[in-house]
Amino acid sequence: MRPDEPQFEKGKRYWLLDGIGWVIGIPSKIVLWNIRVDNHNISTNTASAMEEYLRYNDMGFVKVRLNQYDPVGEWSRLFRNKRVGWGWRYTFGLITEVYYTLLPGRLFGGDHYNPYTDTINLYSDVPAIGLHESGHAKDFAKAKYPGSYAAVGILPFSSLYFEKEASGDAISYLRERGTAEEEKAAYKILYPAYGTYVGGGIGEYAVPVAFPLYAAGVIVGHVSGRLKATGVDERRAGADEQARVAEPEPSPEPAPAPGGGADDSADAAESPDAPVYR
Repeated sequence: MRPDEPQFEKGKRYWLLDGIGWVIGIPSKIVLWNIRVDNHNISTNTASAMEEYLRYNDMGFVKVRLNQYDPVGEWSRLFRNKRVGWGWRYTFGLITEVYYTLLPGRLFGGDHYNPYTDTINLYSDVPAIGLHESGHAKDFAKAKYPGSYAAVGILPFSSLYFEKEASGDAISYLRERGTAEEEKAAYKILYPAYGTYVGGGIGEYAVPVAFPLYAAGVIVGHVSGRLKATGVDERRAGADEQARVAEPEPSPEPAPAPGGGADDSADAAESPDAPVYR
């Protein structure tokens, strides 16, 4: 990140362009059952959730583009990202940048994290999705060789691991620092999103039944996510109760000496040998 470069940048609102993008994103809205998916209008609430997460994890080096198309800036970040070896940047990294340039998410949607430029591109006004993509950034930041780690993503079913890590971290973060409603919302959207990877991954090797498998993954994700959400309040209440029970009781005040009165207390306070209770 350059010293004068803001970490967060938001694309200017273009009603026609964003309206077309909203329509293109209708299938994603239906699959994840959330009208704010790929809506190309990121609210302050979503941006603030991501900003707090990145600050909490000391990740000021990650770029966040909110519904923004900036190929010049992204090509520049690709060339400047020395954390990823040049061999990976100028092969797989070049492919990702060509895709970003020719098929802009600003129009076609598709929230994602690019490890070759260390950039989060967000087009959905859903805080849990923003935290999920931030979780990807955190996962890659921990890797000793992020380029090699990213290249593993071409292996069959490898995306299941990466998606699990990102969603798991986002949910853990909300358990610790978020509200019950935020945690519930995360289960309801991240679980079916993970289901798309499970069903889609299996469907690649069973083409005749690819769509039923994809649909099954989504349905199972929705059901399991909602079941997890229903237990949030009870789990949090139990955790609060355990914390309350574990708190040590305050020490009782010492009893006054038998027969002692106000004058005796005053005398005791003046005596250097008398114990003083505070």
